[in-house]
Amino acid sequence: MLSAEKIDAKTCLSVVRIKGMMTSILVSLLLFPLVSACTESEHSSEGVNGHRIVLADREPGNWLSHGRTYDEQRYSPLSEINEDNINRLGLTWKYDFDTHRGLEATPLVVDGMMYVTGSWSRVYALDATNGRLIWQYDPEVPPEWAVNACCDVVNRGVALWNGAVYVGALDGRLIALNAKDGGVLWSVQTTPTDRPYTITGAPRVVTGKVIIGNGGAEMGVRGFVSAYDAGDGDLLWRFYTVPGNPEEPFESPALEMAAETWIGGKWWEHGGGGTVWDSMAYDADLDLLYIGVGNGSPWSRQLRSPGGGDNLFLSSIVALRPDTGEYVWHYQTSPGDSWDYTATQHMILADLSIDGAVRQVIMQAPKNGFFYVLDRKTGEFISAEPFVPVTWATHVDPDSGRAAVRPEAYYGYTIFDGRPSPFGAHTWHPMSYNPNTGLVYIPAIDSNFPYKLEEAFEFLELGVNVGIDGAAAAWPVDPDIRKAIRQSMKGSLIAWDPVAQKPAWTVEHKTSWNGGVVSTAKNLVFQGNGEGNLVAYSADSGRELWSFNAQTGIAAAPITYRVDGEQYVAVLAGWGGTMPLVQGGALTHAANKNVSRILVFKLDGEESLPALPVVEKPLDPPENTASEEVIERGMVLYHRTCFACHGDTAVSGGVIPDLRFTSRATHKLWDKVVLEGLLKSGGMVSFSRILDKADSYAIQAYVIKRAHDAKSELSKAQNNGRG
Repeated sequence: MLSAEKIDAKTCLSVVRIKGMMTSILVSLLLFPLVSACTESEHSSEGVNGHRIVLADREPGNWLSHGRTYDEQRYSPLSEINEDNINRLGLTWKYDFDTHRGLEATPLVVDGMMYVTGSWSRVYALDATNGRLIWQYDPEVPPEWAVNACCDVVNRGVALWNGAVYVGALDGRLIALNAKDGGVLWSVQTTPTDRPYTITGAPRVVTGKVIIGNGGAEMGVRGFVSAYDAGDGDLLWRFYTVPGNPEEPFESPALEMAAETWIGGKWWEHGGGGTVWDSMAYDADLDLLYIGVGNGSPWSRQLRSPGGGDNLFLSSIVALRPDTGEYVWHYQTSPGDSWDYTATQHMILADLSIDGAVRQVIMQAPKNGFFYVLDRKTGEFISAEPFVPVTWATHVDPDSGRAAVRPEAYYGYTIFDGRPSPFGAHTWHPMSYNPNTGLVYIPAIDSNFPYKLEEAFEFLELGVNVGIDGAAAAWPVDPDIRKAIRQSMKGSLIAWDPVAQKPAWTVEHKTSWNGGVVSTAKNLVFQGNGEGNLVAYSADSGRELWSFNAQTGIAAAPITYRVDGEQYVAVLAGWGGTMPLVQGGALTHAANKNVSRILVFKLDGEESLPALPVVEKPLDPPENTASEEVIERGMVLYHRTCFACHGDTAVSGGVIPDLRFTSRATHKLWDKVVLEGLLKSGGMVSFSRILDKADSYAIQAYVIKRAHDAKSELSKAQNNGRG
């Protein structure tokens, strides 16, 4: 018979299920010690394990895993805060982080302790009732590694298991910390250090195995997901999502199958992409781990697989056995993905009544704009409908479950106006499923993008390698055209009925980039937004009930927990991520002056935020002496090498410095910064591997020109204001 100490999530579920079926007295007696272990340990403070996560509703005051439960529903049974008293909700404490970069993490709370990550993969343990810092851990990620991060030096959180805290560091390490004091228990390098891999996603722990993926497809890597022993960090298995060189043995039969869908080209030389950089879910009853797979590298199939093919397992949901990494099934959302339509977005497990039968489903709203409902046991397609306007496909065939891709969507050297854009109809911001309303709450984005291949594309040693003509995709500098583009980019919170496959209600936002979601048993939905507010809505109607000005944009998802009978709501407030970095100029309504904090609320909270200091930025560029030809060349080079961090048309989102405001003194040091790495300690590495002095000069000339554009626009606005 198994000992109580060896029980995992699967065993506890089986025990509870057998007991509920009133099996024989003999079986019940034999299993009684195991049932006791499942129930007695759930309120201990010794740590988190599988049966506590599976039985999380028995301790709803804790938030034990990334999505609270393995099914990732992000629904809380807590009821102290409700529609009748939400007006009493007030700030009770805050914690200011020691950086001003983006925040995306979901805090975990267990037995009155909060564990959360900030930027640069730093981990903080806080008293969940008052914000007192218990310990802090800094993995000391080399600042120069930031150049490999497509989307800021963010981190989405930790995992907990048996007294340990697990974090994935930006430079590819997986680190186990002692939950009591933050001491390092073990550390392993999960990725090759000679390739531009990163980790920004939260690990998951399933049956004693820490599951971790990685990012870097925009730079050029081969995706995989790995499982490590939670106790000692030993590598147990690895599942590659893209086949390697077909002339060499494949790592698994699944990859041999996938290789048949890659035709022509030498994708393996730069990896092919397919990184597992965010969402996972686990069904303990079926013993299936679900991973979401990302985009191809480069983006266009024409560049990486010129003979065509679906390019598995790009943009797919893949089901694996968590003990072995064995492939079970897959479903591809975007065949032959050429648009950065990742399927790494939040996946939710639920049981839905469809056509008179209860179906065990997995649901996802990936970047491509369709909401998918699949059978989570077999991967069988059930339904899919667009939740935002879509131009790349006409529909998803109800019989085959395959997207009907428009032929022109596989773009070449002429522009295809794609909708959604690469920022996605929905990206990493977590959704929530509320079983009371039967609705999924989606932070949605509606925007388009001019897809066009880059002429004579070649992989660079440094920076993004997406194969897109960045100059063609850059925003026009005309302020009226920019205004029209801004108005066309929309964000919303959609309450989606996954059975009827249509919206129940929609709240329109002023910004396209808004935060994740949590819903509760008392008909509440909480979401932060890009304007800088945390808002509570009624879950059944979308009526706004309460709002708090956080002074900064919110991208992370809130959580709610309870300690000593009091319910709290917590959210990380801090602008960051893809959209603020590269499209900051689009966010005129956004609170994009970053203040990195965690904010925690309870009924009758009486704290307030201090007023923000007024910071004046001088706009005093050097004279523009370069020729129009040099400036035009600088524009092309800038959008090939600089825009991913410093923003489209040199307009920053407020997280990384806006180069238009570069001082005259710094302009004199331009080559030392760009070519010699003078600011390496701040993350700005030398680009001398891919740029020479003439390139550097051209980019500088373009930046100076954009500074003069901004100065002219500001002067015009001031004159109009006086008139």
